[in-house]
Amino acid sequence: MTQPTAYDLAHAAAEAAPDDAQARMTLFGLLADAELFLLLESEPVGDSITPQLFETEAGKYVLAFDLEERLSAFSGVPAPYAALPGRVIAQYLAGEEVGLGLNLGVADSAMVLPPEALEWLTETLSSTPETVTGTPVAFTAPALGPAALGALLTALDMKFVHLAGTAAQALLAGVEYQDGSRGHMLAFLGAVQGAEPALAKAVAEALAFSGLDAGALDVAFVTGDEALFVQLAEVAQVFDLPEPEQETHQVIEPGAAPGMDPDKPPILR
Repeated sequence: MTQPTAYDLAHAAAEAAPDDAQARMTLFGLLADAELFLLLESEPVGDSITPQLFETEAGKYVLAFDLEERLSAFSGVPAPYAALPGRVIAQYLAGEEVGLGLNLGVADSAMVLPPEALEWLTETLSSTPETVTGTPVAFTAPALGPAALGALLTALDMKFVHLAGTAAQALLAGVEYQDGSRGHMLAFLGAVQGAEPALAKAVAEALAFSGLDAGALDVAFVTGDEALFVQLAEVAQVFDLPEPEQETHQVIEPGAAPGMDPDKPPILR
Protein backbone atom coordinates (compact mmCIF):
# COMPACT_ATOMS: atom_id res chain seq x y z
CA MET A 1 0.00 0.00 0.00
CA THR A 2 1.37 3.41 -0.99
CA GLN A 3 2.20 5.67 1.92
CA PRO A 4 0.35 9.01 1.75
CA THR A 5 2.39 11.64 -0.05
CA ALA A 6 2.75 15.23 1.07
CA TYR A 7 0.20 16.15 -1.59
CA ASP A 8 -2.22 13.48 -0.29
CA LEU A 9 -2.02 14.94 3.22
CA ALA A 10 -2.41 18.55 2.07
CA HIS A 11 -5.35 17.58 -0.15
CA ALA A 12 -7.03 15.72 2.72
CA ALA A 13 -6.59 18.74 5.01
CA ALA A 14 -8.14 21.06 2.42
CA GLU A 15 -11.04 18.65 1.80
CA ALA A 16 -11.71 18.32 5.53
CA ALA A 17 -11.98 22.09 5.93
CA PRO A 18 -13.55 23.49 2.73
CA ASP A 19 -13.94 26.94 4.30
CA ASP A 20 -10.30 27.11 5.40
CA ALA A 21 -8.60 29.35 2.85
CA GLN A 22 -5.20 28.72 4.41
CA ALA A 23 -5.50 24.95 3.89
CA ARG A 24 -6.15 25.57 0.19
CA MET A 25 -3.22 27.98 -0.02
CA THR A 26 -0.95 25.39 1.57
CA LEU A 27 -2.10 22.82 -0.98
CA PHE A 28 -1.36 25.14 -3.91
CA GLY A 29 2.01 26.09 -2.46
CA LEU A 30 2.97 22.43 -2.24
CA LEU A 31 1.80 21.73 -5.79
CA ALA A 32 3.93 24.58 -7.13
CA ASP A 33 7.14 22.89 -5.99
CA ALA A 34 6.10 19.24 -6.25
CA GLU A 35 7.53 17.03 -8.98
CA LEU A 36 4.60 15.85 -11.07
CA PHE A 37 4.56 13.18 -13.75
CA LEU A 38 2.83 14.61 -16.80
CA LEU A 39 1.27 12.05 -19.16
CA LEU A 40 2.52 12.55 -22.72
CA GLU A 41 1.09 11.63 -26.09
CA SER A 42 4.47 10.41 -27.29
CA GLU A 43 8.08 10.22 -26.21
CA PRO A 44 9.85 13.59 -25.91
CA VAL A 45 11.69 14.82 -28.98
CA GLY A 46 14.63 16.89 -27.83
CA ASP A 47 13.23 19.67 -25.64
CA SER A 48 9.74 19.33 -27.10
CA ILE A 49 7.00 17.40 -25.30
CA THR A 50 3.37 16.84 -26.24
CA PRO A 51 1.02 16.26 -23.28
CA GLN A 52 -1.84 13.87 -23.91
CA LEU A 53 -4.96 16.00 -24.19
CA PHE A 54 -8.34 14.83 -22.93
CA GLU A 55 -11.51 16.44 -24.26
CA THR A 56 -14.36 16.60 -21.73
CA GLU A 57 -17.69 18.38 -21.48
CA ALA A 58 -15.99 20.79 -19.08
CA GLY A 59 -13.14 21.53 -21.48
CA LYS A 60 -9.66 20.30 -22.33
CA TYR A 61 -7.38 18.77 -19.69
CA VAL A 62 -3.98 17.17 -19.35
CA LEU A 63 -3.21 14.66 -16.61
CA ALA A 64 -0.41 14.51 -14.07
CA PHE A 65 0.33 12.33 -11.05
CA ASP A 66 2.44 12.89 -7.96
CA LEU A 67 3.92 9.38 -8.17
CA GLU A 68 5.23 7.53 -11.19
CA GLU A 69 3.41 4.37 -10.09
CA ARG A 70 0.13 6.26 -10.03
CA LEU A 71 0.63 7.28 -13.65
CA SER A 72 1.34 3.64 -14.49
CA ALA A 73 -1.78 2.52 -12.62
CA PHE A 74 -3.87 4.98 -14.62
CA SER A 75 -2.47 4.09 -18.03
CA GLY A 76 -2.27 0.35 -17.42
CA VAL A 77 0.65 0.10 -19.82
CA PRO A 78 4.06 1.77 -20.06
CA ALA A 79 3.37 5.37 -21.05
CA PRO A 80 5.61 8.32 -21.93
CA TYR A 81 5.80 11.08 -19.34
CA ALA A 82 7.78 14.13 -18.30
CA ALA A 83 8.69 14.80 -14.66
CA LEU A 84 8.20 18.53 -14.10
CA PRO A 85 7.59 20.89 -11.18
CA GLY A 86 3.95 21.87 -10.82
CA ARG A 87 4.88 25.52 -11.42
CA VAL A 88 6.31 24.68 -14.84
CA ILE A 89 3.20 22.78 -15.88
CA ALA A 90 0.98 25.63 -14.69
CA GLN A 91 3.12 28.23 -16.46
CA TYR A 92 2.90 26.51 -19.82
CA LEU A 93 -0.80 25.75 -19.58
CA ALA A 94 -1.79 29.23 -18.39
CA GLY A 95 -3.57 31.11 -21.15
CA GLU A 96 -4.09 27.97 -23.24
CA GLU A 97 -7.60 27.23 -21.92
CA VAL A 98 -6.37 23.83 -20.75
CA GLY A 99 -6.89 22.51 -17.22
CA LEU A 100 -4.98 19.97 -15.16
CA GLY A 101 -6.24 16.74 -13.64
CA LEU A 102 -4.23 15.32 -10.74
CA ASN A 103 -4.23 11.67 -9.65
CA LEU A 104 -7.54 11.04 -11.42
CA GLY A 105 -8.88 7.53 -10.89
CA VAL A 106 -5.93 6.31 -8.83
CA ALA A 107 -6.05 8.11 -5.46
CA ASP A 108 -8.42 9.82 -3.04
CA SER A 109 -6.42 12.98 -3.65
CA ALA A 110 -7.77 13.30 -7.19
CA MET A 111 -8.35 16.93 -8.10
CA VAL A 112 -9.22 18.94 -11.20
CA LEU A 113 -7.74 22.39 -11.66
CA PRO A 114 -9.59 24.47 -14.29
CA PRO A 115 -7.63 26.86 -16.54
CA GLU A 116 -8.40 29.87 -14.32
CA ALA A 117 -6.84 28.10 -11.31
CA LEU A 118 -3.61 27.56 -13.25
CA GLU A 119 -3.58 31.19 -14.33
CA TRP A 120 -4.04 32.28 -10.71
CA LEU A 121 -1.20 30.00 -9.59
CA THR A 122 1.12 31.32 -12.29
CA GLU A 123 0.29 34.92 -11.41
CA THR A 124 0.86 34.26 -7.70
CA LEU A 125 4.26 32.71 -8.43
CA SER A 126 5.30 35.60 -10.68
CA SER A 127 5.55 38.11 -7.83
CA THR A 128 9.09 39.39 -7.26
CA PRO A 129 10.56 40.78 -4.02
CA GLU A 130 10.98 44.54 -3.75
CA THR A 131 14.44 45.79 -2.81
CA VAL A 132 14.41 48.23 0.11
CA THR A 133 17.05 49.67 2.40
CA GLY A 134 16.94 50.17 6.14
CA THR A 135 19.22 50.12 9.18
CA PRO A 136 18.16 47.73 11.96
CA VAL A 137 18.75 49.04 15.47
CA ALA A 138 17.11 46.33 17.59
CA PHE A 139 15.67 42.84 17.36
CA THR A 140 12.94 41.11 19.33
CA ALA A 141 11.35 37.68 19.42
CA PRO A 142 8.84 37.10 16.59
CA ALA A 143 5.49 38.71 17.49
CA LEU A 144 3.29 36.96 14.94
CA GLY A 145 0.15 35.30 16.27
CA PRO A 146 0.10 31.49 16.58
CA ALA A 147 -2.01 30.97 13.44
CA ALA A 148 0.03 33.39 11.31
CA LEU A 149 3.32 32.01 12.61
CA GLY A 150 2.22 28.44 11.99
CA ALA A 151 1.13 29.20 8.42
CA LEU A 152 4.41 30.99 7.71
CA LEU A 153 6.55 28.21 9.17
CA THR A 154 4.67 25.59 7.14
CA ALA A 155 5.20 27.59 3.95
CA LEU A 156 8.89 28.16 4.73
CA ASP A 157 9.46 24.49 5.53
CA MET A 158 8.12 23.54 2.10
CA LYS A 159 10.50 26.02 0.48
CA PHE A 160 13.55 25.04 2.53
CA VAL A 161 13.32 21.49 1.19
CA HIS A 162 14.20 22.87 -2.24
CA LEU A 163 16.93 25.23 -0.96
CA ALA A 164 19.36 22.63 0.35
CA GLY A 165 22.90 23.92 0.42
CA THR A 166 22.06 27.56 -0.37
CA ALA A 167 22.46 28.83 3.22
CA ALA A 168 23.31 27.47 6.65
CA GLN A 169 20.45 28.91 8.72
CA ALA A 170 17.50 31.25 8.63
CA LEU A 171 16.71 33.45 11.64
CA LEU A 172 13.22 34.90 12.13
CA ALA A 173 12.86 37.89 14.47
CA GLY A 174 11.01 41.12 15.03
CA VAL A 175 12.99 44.15 13.89
CA GLU A 176 13.06 47.88 14.61
CA TYR A 177 14.69 50.21 12.09
CA GLN A 178 16.51 53.47 12.53
CA ASP A 179 13.53 55.42 11.18
CA GLY A 180 11.28 53.96 13.90
CA SER A 181 9.42 51.48 11.70
CA ARG A 182 8.92 47.94 12.93
CA GLY A 183 8.29 44.61 11.29
CA HIS A 184 9.74 41.13 10.99
CA MET A 185 12.93 39.93 9.35
CA LEU A 186 14.11 36.59 8.06
CA ALA A 187 17.89 36.72 7.95
CA PHE A 188 19.82 34.04 6.06
CA LEU A 189 23.18 33.17 7.59
CA GLY A 190 25.98 31.93 5.35
CA ALA A 191 24.13 32.23 2.04
CA VAL A 192 26.06 30.89 -0.93
CA GLN A 193 27.17 33.69 -3.22
CA GLY A 194 24.66 34.08 -6.02
CA ALA A 195 21.87 32.28 -4.15
CA GLU A 196 20.40 35.46 -2.66
CA PRO A 197 17.80 36.12 -5.42
CA ALA A 198 16.50 32.55 -5.23
CA LEU A 199 16.26 32.71 -1.44
CA ALA A 200 14.42 36.04 -1.52
CA LYS A 201 12.04 34.75 -4.21
CA ALA A 202 11.35 31.61 -2.17
CA VAL A 203 10.46 33.71 0.87
CA ALA A 204 8.16 35.91 -1.24
CA GLU A 205 6.36 32.79 -2.45
CA ALA A 206 6.16 31.41 1.09
CA LEU A 207 4.53 34.68 2.16
CA ALA A 208 2.04 34.48 -0.70
CA PHE A 209 0.96 30.96 0.27
CA SER A 210 0.98 31.67 4.01
CA GLY A 211 -1.72 34.32 3.68
CA LEU A 212 0.47 37.03 5.24
CA ASP A 213 0.86 40.44 3.67
CA ALA A 214 3.89 40.64 1.38
CA GLY A 215 5.24 43.53 3.45
CA ALA A 216 5.10 41.57 6.69
CA LEU A 217 8.56 40.09 6.32
CA ASP A 218 11.87 41.58 5.24
CA VAL A 219 14.67 39.35 3.97
CA ALA A 220 18.30 40.00 4.83
CA PHE A 221 21.60 38.20 4.39
CA VAL A 222 24.11 38.15 7.24
CA THR A 223 27.58 36.72 7.79
CA GLY A 224 27.54 36.58 11.58
CA ASP A 225 30.05 39.42 11.90
CA GLU A 226 27.46 42.20 12.06
CA ALA A 227 27.40 44.29 15.26
CA LEU A 228 23.78 43.35 16.03
CA PHE A 229 24.11 39.67 15.12
CA VAL A 230 24.46 38.50 18.72
CA GLN A 231 21.21 40.25 19.65
CA LEU A 232 19.51 38.79 16.56
CA ALA A 233 20.68 35.27 17.38
CA GLU A 234 19.53 35.57 21.01
CA VAL A 235 15.90 36.37 20.19
CA ALA A 236 15.35 34.81 16.77
CA GLN A 237 13.63 31.57 15.92
CA VAL A 238 16.36 29.63 14.13
CA PHE A 239 15.89 27.17 11.27
CA ASP A 240 18.61 24.94 9.87
CA LEU A 241 18.38 24.65 6.10
CA PRO A 242 18.85 21.10 4.81
CA GLU A 243 22.24 20.10 3.51
CA PRO A 244 22.52 18.93 -0.09
CA GLU A 245 22.27 15.19 -0.58
CA GLN A 246 25.46 13.41 -1.56
CA GLU A 247 25.26 12.26 -5.15
CA THR A 248 25.81 8.50 -5.36
CA HIS A 249 24.46 7.97 -8.86
CA GLN A 250 25.43 9.02 -12.34
CA VAL A 251 25.16 12.74 -12.83
CA ILE A 252 22.81 13.80 -15.61
CA GLU A 253 23.98 16.85 -17.48
CA PRO A 254 21.57 19.82 -17.34
CA GLY A 255 19.18 19.68 -20.25
CA ALA A 256 19.58 15.94 -20.74
CA ALA A 257 15.89 15.46 -19.97
CA PRO A 258 12.96 17.79 -20.72
CA GLY A 259 12.37 20.27 -17.94
CA MET A 260 15.61 19.58 -16.09
CA ASP A 261 17.41 22.71 -17.30
CA PRO A 262 15.83 25.73 -15.50
CA ASP A 263 17.14 28.04 -18.23
CA LYS A 264 15.63 25.94 -21.01
CA PRO A 265 12.12 24.83 -20.07
CA PRO A 266 10.39 22.20 -22.19
CA ILE A 267 8.35 23.18 -25.21
CA LEU A 268 4.75 22.05 -24.87
CA ARG A 269 3.09 21.24 -28.17
